[in-house]
Amino acid sequence: MPLSERHGGNLAANAARLGCRPSQLLDASASLVPFGPPWVVRGPLLWAALGAGYGESLRAYPDRHYAGLRAGLGRLHGLEPDSLLPGNGAAELFTWAARDATATGLSVLPVPGFADYPRALACWDGAWRTQALPLQAGSVAQLFPSPPAGEVLWITNPHNPTGALWSRASLEPLLQRFALVIADEAFLPLVPGGEVQSLIPLVQAHPNLVVIRSLTKLYGIAGLRLGYALGHPERLARWAAWRDPWPVNGLAAAVGERLLHDPVAYRRWCSRAQRWTAREGAWLQSQLAQLPGITPLPSAANFLLIRAEHSLVPLRQALEQRHHILLRDCRSFEGLGENWLRIGYQSHRNNCRILRALRQELGRFSSDSGLAEIRPGCSEPNTRSDVPG
Repeated sequence: MPLSERHGGNLAANAARLGCRPSQLLDASASLVPFGPPWVVRGPLLWAALGAGYGESLRAYPDRHYAGLRAGLGRLHGLEPDSLLPGNGAAELFTWAARDATATGLSVLPVPGFADYPRALACWDGAWRTQALPLQAGSVAQLFPSPPAGEVLWITNPHNPTGALWSRASLEPLLQRFALVIADEAFLPLVPGGEVQSLIPLVQAHPNLVVIRSLTKLYGIAGLRLGYALGHPERLARWAAWRDPWPVNGLAAAVGERLLHDPVAYRRWCSRAQRWTAREGAWLQSQLAQLPGITPLPSAANFLLIRAEHSLVPLRQALEQRHHILLRDCRSFEGLGENWLRIGYQSHRNNCRILRALRQELGRFSSDSGLAEIRPGCSEPNTRSDVPG
């Protein structure tokens, strides 16, 4: 599979491949809120850094300890700042989690699962085995009886790519069975009722637990690359010593500080994102269930899987070439394959656009002969969001 198809959000590469501009693409391969970030970040803060004033966020070296950002995260989660470590997106933190995991022992990777975990482990020649997961939520702990055939568990909640939400009660017993548990909660703040299932309240009592979060998906700022880890201070200090001196740039750190300055405003933003997830998710799943030949899986997250009895690669290619709509190719998720696609929720207007395109192409592909007839088109669609920022 081409690199541009292995991960969501590759607008530049896909636009070059399709012969159009990135602005012409509706990217439902990445799962970000379709609104935001807040105006105070888009306007005054960025203008201070990038405008005529040439702000300190660009001129000065970042604080190597990210004291302001850590303090904001600590207020948000009720932890001391040394229990938090900002990162250049969650992906950078996975790399250091993988170094820790490699030194600890064999990693267990549930499948289907996110391809970035084996990528990170491969950086350190880490060993891992896979463990098949059910496609819907249940008691995940029963899948890993004690003693486990591995020392490190990587778990995603809500699970990527299925959108299944694991309960804290089902995950907590795993902390007694593994020497290290790495919990990826990148999408959890967007899930209605998701925070009550977070493992963050268990961090202080369990030194073998690391939770990794992302701000980029919640605020729609993937270009800034901003995530953070929560864990035992000694472990996070070790990670900090391993990496480059300034992994988070000054502009991203300033934006993070501003976004996290007021925990009430943060929770209000999360509530807005969760209302969007609940509203668009329920509606989109019901609409997709009426389309012929595909089946959507229930999802608690801001994305969902669809499956078919045949390859969905021609359908995905047709959506790209004739409608400039990107869906997530699922062949990079071990345990899935060509019969699966993942759709990231968009604004209601753009979700309608996705449905119209799917209806048109599924009608076109009603006969097997139509699956191979894909002709590029390059009309510029209307990609404006109807959700205010």
